[in-house]
Amino acid sequence: MSVHRDSQLDMFAKASPAIAKARGPSRRPPSQPAGSSQEDMARTLEESGNYRILRKLAARPIAPVRRPGFSRLGVVLDTETTGLNHRNDEIIEIGAVAFTFDDDGVIGDVVGIYGGLQQPSRPIPPEITRLTGITDAMVEGQVIDIQALRSLIEPADLIIAHNAGFDRPFCEAFSTVFAGKAWACSVSEIDWSARGFEGTKLGYLVGQAGYFHDGHRAVDDCHALLEILDREQGGESESPFTELYRASQRSRIRIFAEHSPFEMKDHLKARGYRWSDGSDGRLKSWWIEVDEDGLGDELSYLRAEIYRWKEAEPPLVRLTAFDRFKS
Repeated sequence: MSVHRDSQLDMFAKASPAIAKARGPSRRPPSQPAGSSQEDMARTLEESGNYRILRKLAARPIAPVRRPGFSRLGVVLDTETTGLNHRNDEIIEIGAVAFTFDDDGVIGDVVGIYGGLQQPSRPIPPEITRLTGITDAMVEGQVIDIQALRSLIEPADLIIAHNAGFDRPFCEAFSTVFAGKAWACSVSEIDWSARGFEGTKLGYLVGQAGYFHDGHRAVDDCHALLEILDREQGGESESPFTELYRASQRSRIRIFAEHSPFEMKDHLKARGYRWSDGSDGRLKSWWIEVDEDGLGDELSYLRAEIYRWKEAEPPLVRLTAFDRFKS
């Protein structure tokens, strides 16, 4: 969750009181009864049908003890970086919020928090500072505490990032503590549209859920994502995290349309295939990822529409949460 995300603006207008002679009946709303809470006032505005209120997301405190029954450990993680390429760019901030959950994917409590800045080898690009608010002065002399980070990551059963395909390669390039961990992506492994959300960017999810937060700082984004993952709405039978946890336990299959005819490239692209030039260790071909249940249909499509040979056997790679979202 870094430079590829849209910036988030929380806009508030303050009206200046005006002094004028009354002209006709007053159109001012009745004054709020004395002693009413801010929540009461917000509810009054909402019930009028003329306003939508955004409430500030409050970070969960660290629980003093771990409740029984929540035996698993998850970590919501976010990075801010100097750019998009994990081979050339660097992490300048890491945030991590560790929480417990049970075997059914029900979230328990926050049990650890880490946030740290790191000075990169080159000055931070101006566009990154505009996006994140992180300046060269803020990171000067700063080093991420790898031991503190390790204490959260090593025991984790699952690491969650909002665009794990971006964060995982940066984290694995940064430290071996991330090697061999199971990852889940809260962008691609949750059906947000089925839950009534119009977009998958964190700012959209937070806003549509009725909240706002201080975006584009790593720990703040982690707290915000955890709240959205644990939020059920509209009579849903399970939380977004429960859906994500179940998705992380399923295998997916990456299918490579190796040696597909050049003239079929537009058909493959329209179906959702992506091109790999082979530089990342993958086969040089078009490829797609599908669920186990979708494997038969995809092979039938390739054999009938692309290869036009019913015996075609394109290369397959089975992926688990330990393999997905690697570079």
